[in-house]
Amino acid sequence: METTENLGYLKGLIDGLELDRSKKETKVINAIVDVLSNIVEDIDDMTEGMELLADQVDSIDEDLAEVEDFVYDDDADFDCDCDCDDCDDCDDGEFEVECPLCGEEFVVDEDTAMQGSAHCPNCGEKLEFEVCECDDDDDDDDDD
Repeated sequence: METTENLGYLKGLIDGLELDRSKKETKVINAIVDVLSNIVEDIDDMTEGMELLADQVDSIDEDLAEVEDFVYDDDADFDCDCDCDDCDDCDDGEFEVECPLCGEEFVVDEDTAMQGSAHCPNCGEKLEFEVCECDDDDDDDDDD
């Protein structure tokens, strides 16, 4: 039985006793039943509120899952803002670059990369790029 049903059963038992309403004991029992009725109402209200809250949390969880799917769409290393597939490659001090003009792939060292540009050894095109410092996020204040 639910609490509300139990309370109704209790009220029925008390009414079945046919107690004299003018006696102190009957007044105390009726006061206890009134308090229990208020508690049952409060519990019902809280239960309803918790169910609404649970629905809202479920909805937020679903929305967050969609955002996570959108933001973390690929298998990239999320601790790094680089476009590289494996951030461990950044640690060796060399970066693989492809010239957009001729398609030549070549490697530049860390010092050249930090300067922000390099010339293609095949066609001489000046390539400009940004290099993130994967291990140091304190350089976000530097503006070029």
